[in-house]
Amino acid sequence: MQQKKIGFIGGGNMAAALIRGLLHGGAFLSPQSVIVSDPSKARLDLLHGEHNGIGVTTSNAEVCAFADVVVLAVKPQIVDKVLGQITHSFREGSLLVSVAAGVSTAAIEAKMPPRTRVIRTMPNTAATVLAGATAISRGSHATDEDVELAEQLFGLVGRTVVLDETLIDAVTGLSGSGPAYLMLIIEALADGGVKVGLSRDTALMLAAQTVYGSAKLLLDTGEHPGRLKDMVTSPGGTAIAGLHTLEAGGLRTTLINAVEAATHRAQELGEAMDRKLRG
Repeated sequence: MQQKKIGFIGGGNMAAALIRGLLHGGAFLSPQSVIVSDPSKARLDLLHGEHNGIGVTTSNAEVCAFADVVVLAVKPQIVDKVLGQITHSFREGSLLVSVAAGVSTAAIEAKMPPRTRVIRTMPNTAATVLAGATAISRGSHATDEDVELAEQLFGLVGRTVVLDETLIDAVTGLSGSGPAYLMLIIEALADGGVKVGLSRDTALMLAAQTVYGSAKLLLDTGEHPGRLKDMVTSPGGTAIAGLHTLEAGGLRTTLINAVEAATHRAQELGEAMDRKLRG
């Protein structure tokens, strides 16, 4: 990583998080090794002000000419346009890392020069606070070293898992969409706190911290969630009364169904994107 020059096409929240991780998260990369392109001068000024020394440009071709690793951090709706802009300027031997949701490695490879090495990733929004969950899969020409580099990069903004690309839609349904489910759960817990007399601010803080702390407890201990649940649940106590209500309301089934529905929708969107890029 230290020897690489990293370029970002798109300067949005995900790119900003990765740049922050690269420069301040222990990668020991110099600002002069990073460049980012974006059509918004205001966005570029903001990034340059936060990370003095990085290169900023409105030219995607300039990023490709500079970087050994190019991170495609744009919305999937404009991937076709952006790939068309960089096909002729992309350097042979460079690695293309995509964070564009629903865009397959095969579709990207079809738009790029022959044997372009592509890594596809599915991060989530928690990466912006360095607590993300990112799935990584390789294209047909990517190497083990490319996968390792992607793990290092996204490891700076959270936890990573390497999976076959056929499972990326499932990741989208679970951790990609998961922050939305959990925000709804946190909001509902806070509403419950308000109903029983807590102020809104206090209830929201307690709900959010409880979700955060419970997740950290699970990850740090490696215990099964059922065992951790049982540790809180005393015979005839408050927790078992609450759990009974959740089970009666179908919370477990509803969450399973939500992940499944989001996965199916991700598959539909991915198929549509593939048809667009290959058309």
